[in-house]
Amino acid sequence: MPTGAAGPGVPIPRQRRAQSAPGAGPRQDYLDAFRDGAAEEGGKSGDGDGTESGEDGATGATARSRGASRGTLPRPVPVQFAPPTGPTAAGTGTSPVAGTGPRAGSGGSGGRGGDGGDGGDGSVPPAADATPAGKSAKSAKGTKGRTFTGIAAAAVTTVLAVVVAGQVADDRSEAGAAQTAGGQDEGARTALGGGVQASPSPSHSAVALTYEQKMNLKYPLSPALKGSARFDVVPGFAKAPGRGRKFTYRVDVEQGLGLDGRLFADAVQKTLNDDRSWAHGGARTFERVSSGESDFVITLASPGTTAVWCEKSGLDTTEDNVSCDSAATPRVMINAYRWAQGAKTYGDRIYPYRQMLINHEVGHRLGHNHVTCEKDGELAPVMQQQTKFLDHDGIHCLPNSWPYPKS
Repeated sequence: MPTGAAGPGVPIPRQRRAQSAPGAGPRQDYLDAFRDGAAEEGGKSGDGDGTESGEDGATGATARSRGASRGTLPRPVPVQFAPPTGPTAAGTGTSPVAGTGPRAGSGGSGGRGGDGGDGGDGSVPPAADATPAGKSAKSAKGTKGRTFTGIAAAAVTTVLAVVVAGQVADDRSEAGAAQTAGGQDEGARTALGGGVQASPSPSHSAVALTYEQKMNLKYPLSPALKGSARFDVVPGFAKAPGRGRKFTYRVDVEQGLGLDGRLFADAVQKTLNDDRSWAHGGARTFERVSSGESDFVITLASPGTTAVWCEKSGLDTTEDNVSCDSAATPRVMINAYRWAQGAKTYGDRIYPYRQMLINHEVGHRLGHNHVTCEKDGELAPVMQQQTKFLDHDGIHCLPNSWPYPKS
């Protein structure tokens, strides 16, 4: 490092400024940095002295000053203190305040570069003597420039702080939103796939089944059920549709079966008045009533109650759990278990089995007895005991629900 006329250069300590009140202005380290740069530029352009010493001895401040002139924010220079060396002479030293006097090593030839501030005594004068008299106008002008520079630096710093804070807030908001969306998605997945219900789907109103659909369904009922033996009359009236001999009937359903009595009554009326049934060719027609006299009563009853009523006419239905026409009584008994579950001979074809069941038992009431098919592969007559068997004597009969199936 170059030395002054009086001796080797010694770093001049800077006087510590009093702490400003919070919010009173820009940070002191920024002001110090800009003052260092301004002093450096002033030292180079003042008298021409100490130009080389400024380049060689205080390159850090000069570089920062040049960086500031190109629009780059200078890095703040930390304040350094060194113990004074030698006696202190009032009014003969340089200012310890950065930017108000020559720096160490800047007075290369007799003190002109620093106005005698490099006397070599290392004294720290009071702040009142910081500005030499010969530089008063120039220092005032420099002070004003430094003030504007400090204000500009503070403004730039404030803007940068606001921008950075905004970016951080935006990043946090985006992260929070993503986390919330992820939680909702997860909540959605838990509700949906984790055992969710996803978002519940809208409930659909129950669709009413058609007559055919109901007749194709099997219904639960125990083969050993013995009911109350009390009956309910299915209300309503179904007019006989034909012109033949009219038979009237009533439909009773045993209490507690849990079966659809209306469906059973509709099935009886539709089946008996089908042209393939006993109404074939207009010979007969059937009419359902719910009060008054009737020719017979078609009764849907549990297996136990059916057995009781069939026994009244000397018939045993318990062996194969079948139905009967209790001829000694007004009742044609339809076993509710067979109505609900069908028979092995028909498998899952429950609809045609129910039609066969009605036609067979009403056929007995009309005077028809049991018969069987006579050729292999023929349709079984409706009066064959199809609940019990389809095959007999090496002949295989096909299931059939109607007295006149080819009609």
